[in-house]
Amino acid sequence: MPLDEPTALARLTLAGGPVLPRRQLLDQLGTPTAVLAAGASTWRAAGLGDAQIKAMRDPDPAILQRTLSWLQAAQHHLIGWHDPDYPAHLRRIASPPLALFVEGDPSLLWHPSVAVVGSRSPTAGGRDNAHAFSRALASTGIAVVSGLAAGIDAIAHEAALGVAGGITVAVVGTGPDVAYPPSHADLRDRVAAQGAIVSEHAPGTLAIRSHFPSRNRILAGLTLGTLVIEAAERSGALITARQAGEAGREVFAVPGSIHNPMARGCHRLIREGAGLVESAQEVIAAIAPLAHELASALRERLGETESAAISSASATLPSLDPDYQQLWQALGHDPTGMDQLVARTGLTAAELSSMLLVMELDGLVTVEHGRYLRKTGFFTSTASLTQAEGQ
Repeated sequence: MPLDEPTALARLTLAGGPVLPRRQLLDQLGTPTAVLAAGASTWRAAGLGDAQIKAMRDPDPAILQRTLSWLQAAQHHLIGWHDPDYPAHLRRIASPPLALFVEGDPSLLWHPSVAVVGSRSPTAGGRDNAHAFSRALASTGIAVVSGLAAGIDAIAHEAALGVAGGITVAVVGTGPDVAYPPSHADLRDRVAAQGAIVSEHAPGTLAIRSHFPSRNRILAGLTLGTLVIEAAERSGALITARQAGEAGREVFAVPGSIHNPMARGCHRLIREGAGLVESAQEVIAAIAPLAHELASALRERLGETESAAISSASATLPSLDPDYQQLWQALGHDPTGMDQLVARTGLTAAELSSMLLVMELDGLVTVEHGRYLRKTGFFTSTASLTQAEGQ
């Protein structure tokens, strides 16, 4: 019986070993089924070793069945290197994964996002800063990405979940179905329901120490920038920051007291060139150029018509798209919260978040305490908006 593409991709992913030869095979042959059909001589020529070839031919039936059973559930996805849904920014890192297991909404991996990371044992001030920054980012439509770990990670996810329409994504070093630490099982479920859980490891994979540094490269690669709240001089957060810098992303650090050992990692990053930030707005301003690059990549993926609602703005109102026009009218002239905008437009919070971010980056909208307001000077009357629509 011929293999279907999900099964073929699962077998290709579960083969393990070096990723580059399998990515190259997908580049050359186009689909997982074509790769599997090519046979051992082609695999060996591409650089696969004996163990990988054996795993490709005869995958562990229990692991394969567990993976395929997981994929049968709603909102469970496996996105391969060959797939147009594979996140564009992640392709640019030094060692992109062959595939991503995603529970939740995979489109959120294309959403403008910031990684918020730091100590597993933050101070009270660090906890406050993590919550304040994450909440402010989520309130302006930025997705908050972290690793579901104790401390700063968990606080960042919780803060984003607490915002109406807030988006958060967890990149984990276990299988997508495994909560680590186990006490975060409820948090994992809520992130999956409102955002997404992402892993390069198959369902059922337990926590292994070596998985977490490699997890950090995905966390850094999916996001436009990495914000370090508190970190000791030797910490996973600094690994994520280094990998973000190597991938050409922005790196930010929140300064702290010289007497706080959890601030030393941040001070080291600042000395090495990371942006010293005191507010979420500074982060948003710095990632604006990369956000526009992401919008361009999304236009290429979806085509100009489909992606108009989240494409980069032109000289005035973005693309004069009907959804943008509706949102512009819904904003009015007074600060308006996300819940009101959802009710007025009928659009989802995720759609509105993307649109509002584009409008803010292009100077059309300003944000005050999580509420949105037309910026003075752009279409300040219905008449001028109508005139623009008719051009």
